[in-house]
Amino acid sequence: MTTNTSHPSLDVDLPTDSVASPWIFSLAAVGAVWYIILWALSILGCQTGRRRYRNRPRSPLASAASFSVPGVSVLRPLKGLDTNLYENLESTFTQEYPSFEVLLSVADERDQALPIVRELMSKYPHVDAKIIVGEEHVGENPKVNNLIRPYRQAKNDILWVIDSNIMSTPGTMARAVDALQGHDRAGRKIGVVHHIPFAYAPESRIGSRIDEAFLNTNHAKMYLAINAVAIDSCVVGKSNMYRRSDVERVNGSRKPLEQQGSVDTPRGLQAFGKYMAEDNMLASAIWHELGMRHDLSCDVARNVVGKMTFMDYVHRRVRWIRVRKHMVLLATVLEPFTECILVSAIGAWAFHWLFNFSIPIFLLLHYALWIYVDLDVYNSLAGHPLPESLRWEFMLGWAAREILTLPIFFYAVFGNEVQWRGTRYEMLWNGEVKLANQGSTAKRWWHWIRQPPKGYEAVNGSAPP
Repeated sequence: MTTNTSHPSLDVDLPTDSVASPWIFSLAAVGAVWYIILWALSILGCQTGRRRYRNRPRSPLASAASFSVPGVSVLRPLKGLDTNLYENLESTFTQEYPSFEVLLSVADERDQALPIVRELMSKYPHVDAKIIVGEEHVGENPKVNNLIRPYRQAKNDILWVIDSNIMSTPGTMARAVDALQGHDRAGRKIGVVHHIPFAYAPESRIGSRIDEAFLNTNHAKMYLAINAVAIDSCVVGKSNMYRRSDVERVNGSRKPLEQQGSVDTPRGLQAFGKYMAEDNMLASAIWHELGMRHDLSCDVARNVVGKMTFMDYVHRRVRWIRVRKHMVLLATVLEPFTECILVSAIGAWAFHWLFNFSIPIFLLLHYALWIYVDLDVYNSLAGHPLPESLRWEFMLGWAAREILTLPIFFYAVFGNEVQWRGTRYEMLWNGEVKLANQGSTAKRWWHWIRQPPKGYEAVNGSAPP
């Protein structure tokens, strides 16, 4: 008599495990590697902030003779009464630099910023300052249109373009000129000096606190890390310094000059009026077309955040994401996978599967260390620890920002329209921008659906609502 010793259940289970395990192992390994890479970038950004911003020496150019330093033309495009406008503009008049001029431009002679400008010019008569009224239309970007005239009328080759909501310390200009005259580690000439935004919210508004927490922690950390790695251009245009002679050579194609041939395309600042993010496109053109590099000085662009509501913050983040989507699609798609909550989920699952690490303990360590690094970045940029009076508001803003990241991203990534200073624009795939049709997308679709078919004649002359 023969005994059957086979185990049918094993015959079924083993093939399933042998197929599934390699796939799960591969996904877990990729997740663990990605988690380690993100932490490496976070630590790099943190260390870069410590090294660069916790020691801000005085530049020798600040006390040099005027004939021995390159002149600087400060271009400040203005529109309306931004928060803290008087103090923002005054910080330009009080720069410790022996040779500079200030060009303040407005599109309309009735602009509300003009009385403040005239008051500052009376207060600092020794500063070479000039008001320029009237824009020149070279594209849909109103900032570029406002800058064209001062750009052409500037006396000096070095231009420092600063947004109206930015305040700078007295030594910023001298240190930026120092950096602009330098070279990178490979000996390549510096073509752009930019300043990392540091948000300051003088009033407790929910949108302001969320934006403050975002700019001063995660955004700053990744901005510093990407610029430290320096594999490509990454510039925010709140406060940038460059040479007009360099700008006049680029056209925004981002192809090296020797590969452009004899194509007759506009060059100079006017070539960037068709882009929404003209700051990043200009910096990228200097990087790729001229082979120059960028540098961060040891100063921040102190961005004074006004009375920002919750929806103001949402609209601002939506605008940033949609603009970036049309400029750097891959980086935008990967952006959610660099955020705290999603990264924690990836890391917890990967390390649990690979090493049987406790998920609750992993998440507790992750969030504690992530917050520690973010606050350390804040300390470096601010020059002091987070004040106790703001601690709870700031941390609530930080938590709200992290929770809102994915919902805002998914809402933003599936649209192409942005709103900037009351005007609605449509983003194009090459980074250019055009004026959008009036009304929201939903309203335009509803209007289109409600349109009568061709040849329709309304009864009694009435029209559909």
